[in-house]
Amino acid sequence: MQAKYLLQLACLSALWGASFILTRISAPQLGPNFSPWLRMALGTLMLAGIMRALNHRWPTEHWKELMFIGFLAVAGPHALYSQAALFLPGGYGALLSVTSVLFGAFASAWLGEEVLTRGKLAGCLLGLAGAALVVRLGPVHPSAQLVLSALTCVCAAALSGIATPFLKRATTRMEPLSITAGMHAASVLMLLPGAVHDFPNAHFTPSALAAVSVLGIATSGLAYWMFMRIMQHVPPMASMTANFMSTGFGVLWSVLLLGEATSMAMAVGGGLIVLACLLVSDFNPLDLQRRADPKAEPDS
Repeated sequence: MQAKYLLQLACLSALWGASFILTRISAPQLGPNFSPWLRMALGTLMLAGIMRALNHRWPTEHWKELMFIGFLAVAGPHALYSQAALFLPGGYGALLSVTSVLFGAFASAWLGEEVLTRGKLAGCLLGLAGAALVVRLGPVHPSAQLVLSALTCVCAAALSGIATPFLKRATTRMEPLSITAGMHAASVLMLLPGAVHDFPNAHFTPSALAAVSVLGIATSGLAYWMFMRIMQHVPPMASMTANFMSTGFGVLWSVLLLGEATSMAMAVGGGLIVLACLLVSDFNPLDLQRRADPKAEPDS
């Protein structure tokens, strides 16, 4: 994978890193069903405005595919993450979400999108280990509700990971903006019944509305459009390095913005995440030298 796409994924991860903190703010106050619906609605409105400004048309002929990938990639995961966020601490949610890379790796291999090499599998495991180190997992009291929330989070990660190869295939038939807008519009319809159920009990506090606005406009609409643009040019597993990096960025924002303490374990975990991204994405630093010096010959 080229360095510019790895850099773009890093920028994307910086946006996604705040998602779990913001979900922990919005879901309890707005409701676990209304919060993701409002997030998708705001993202859809913003994307529709961009579609209109750029004279893009809605890909209505692909509505079945958009409903399918919209459920796998957007509606299903965010609805489940919101449910889990009611009882699961943000650090645990961020760590469990990284398992989406494993699900995506096996789905990509099963669908024949790419070969699951030992290096990529090792990268997946290193990424999980790195995420476990950087996330400060505080003490929790085991309960049936906590276990159920953890399983719900893993199910959300599974849907998100399985969606990856299908999203890659969609880029061969539709433009990234059309895919992103179509998925979010489909998600608004799918999440509407739950939103109607939660609406009477929703608390429209300033903090909840601010959190869901950032989630909808930035981390869903703009970030997912950016993700689909990158996916046009990289293999499915390479695109999932954003899942590793977003966990690291989530911790980084906590340190910079909330003043949380750092530790050697967090530094080691960050290094493992970087190594995992290089392995999973097949990024070879030697390629940069060869492009800079076309006369350089590869080692025999």
